[in-house]
Amino acid sequence: MNHPSYRPARRRLIAGAAAAGVTASVSRAPFAQAYPGRPIRIIVPYAAGGTSDILARTLGVRVGEALGQQIVVENRPGANGALGSDLVAKSAPDGYTLLLTDVGGLTSAPAVVRNLPFDPVRDFAPVTPVVWSPHLMVVSPAVTAGSVTDLVALAKSKPGRLNCATVGAGSAPHLAGALFALRAGVDWGYVQYKGGAQALNDLAASQSDLMFNGMLATLPYVKGGKLRAIGLSSDKRWPTMPELPTVAEQGFPGFMTGSWQGLLAPAGTPEPVISRLNAEFARALTAPEVVERLTAQGAEPRPGSASAFGEFMSSETQKWAKLVRDAGIRIE
Repeated sequence: MNHPSYRPARRRLIAGAAAAGVTASVSRAPFAQAYPGRPIRIIVPYAAGGTSDILARTLGVRVGEALGQQIVVENRPGANGALGSDLVAKSAPDGYTLLLTDVGGLTSAPAVVRNLPFDPVRDFAPVTPVVWSPHLMVVSPAVTAGSVTDLVALAKSKPGRLNCATVGAGSAPHLAGALFALRAGVDWGYVQYKGGAQALNDLAASQSDLMFNGMLATLPYVKGGKLRAIGLSSDKRWPTMPELPTVAEQGFPGFMTGSWQGLLAPAGTPEPVISRLNAEFARALTAPEVVERLTAQGAEPRPGSASAFGEFMSSETQKWAKLVRDAGIRIE
């Protein structure tokens, strides 16, 4: 589960979504020019308080002002994010219903979820990547480990007795915990939650023992003394937390995981609408005060083109399928 490399690739359009948008733009040009004519809703397929929710609300206000319309954030948790994602996949492709989600969880879903009601590549039109947030490896107040090495020793002394909190089967935090356990040769259980906030609250109450989770949502718990961070799953230390060593530094070279958040629309959304949304979110994400705020909170803004984002999603879907197969990860 390496740190994803996101860069523009071949100008191939993924699964016909963008191509359909180009065709639609010809016949719907007057519609696109009038967009947006009413409020836009962003569906977050997780409970309030998680990374995707924080980003949707932070950026929604700024982008809504630029577009001249209110952006309403709706949380639709359920089925490990599939419920809200399916709602958007089946919505009208008019730019008024969007999805802001953990791309890792979305692209790993086909490999770990049976009978998924949508295809993450075919049924969505990529709009823009939003941020990358490395995972913090955190432990509850009841866990005495002060480092990754300590936690591994503790887990080995109590096989199967520690519990790793996750935001759903097949999510990026779940796969991070599973892949670390494989690397470390430890055995622990997994507690599934509907969203990051609920998982973090239970972890702070020592209802579970450890968690891998995006910095953006997790850092406030660490700064507030509710959780203890023992490692960062990045390739380098974070600028605002230079004292926290990476997981790689603590005996696991190359171990890098994190959460990509991205914005998507239903497949077939007109290309001019995609372009307008892409431009406004990029403008919001590159505003100096937003960059400073997100970096301080543990997220790195990563705006990019819609077509390259589509390429990235396609490659991620293939990567997760291989990783899940090779690692023998099974989702019950």
